[in-house]
Amino acid sequence: MKRMLMLSLPLALLAACSQNPAPAGSGDDLAPAPAAAATQKAVSHLDAQRLQGQHWLLREATAGDGKRIDALFARADKPVTLDFSDGRLSVSNTCNRLGGSYTLVEGVLTLSPMTSTQMACTDAAVMALDDAVASRLQASMNAELADSGELVLRTLKGDVLVFAPEPTAETRFGGPGERVFLEVAAQTRPCPHPLIKDKQCLQVREVKYDDNGLKQGEPGAFENFYESIEGYTHEDGVRNVLRVKRFTLANPPADASSQAYVLDMVVESATE
Repeated sequence: MKRMLMLSLPLALLAACSQNPAPAGSGDDLAPAPAAAATQKAVSHLDAQRLQGQHWLLREATAGDGKRIDALFARADKPVTLDFSDGRLSVSNTCNRLGGSYTLVEGVLTLSPMTSTQMACTDAAVMALDDAVASRLQASMNAELADSGELVLRTLKGDVLVFAPEPTAETRFGGPGERVFLEVAAQTRPCPHPLIKDKQCLQVREVKYDDNGLKQGEPGAFENFYESIEGYTHEDGVRNVLRVKRFTLANPPADASSQAYVLDMVVESATE
């Protein structure tokens, strides 16, 4: 008996629904950021290109009264993460994936209303995380790049959100990579390896989709997959379709693969 979980995807592969946050305001509505010299210096160094080169992991969040915003840390092992790309902001490690457009002008970050995938989470705190994030990432806010390299967002309500940078795969591997979809079989199998005795390999085949998110053609046979997929942990008995980014390494070690795979998102899961 199969239990199928289908996740929607962004744009052609994502059906989004509005979270209906408050309408976006203008930069003129913002209270000015502190006038300290370090803050002013940080603002001048922040631009969209700098934002796009990093994942931004939430490290600290305080309300206007100075108290920690515990609701934003419902997933202690997976901090809320922001990704900026081509005028779009994506939020991960919430219950659903959130996203919207943004502009950055002279230290003011202006966000469109957030859209979201639609799925339920069994943990009530994680389920509430979506609203806790969306209610703060809306309208306009002051954006600063601290001397430490951390991104500091100050909302209209006085909340201060601090995000630590983590280089994106594109930054680490020196290019945009290729987006591919891989179907991973529920069970691993023994595979020959000159250095690893009794190695177990993922069984993988590539899946193709059209612009409307519909599968194209028949996938080939499953084959031994000797590589690792960064960010993916296989659970025995669960078949997954993954959206990954495949990078070609310019100077791989002599005994290593010339390609690297990084998980983008899990598209489909089924227990078998």
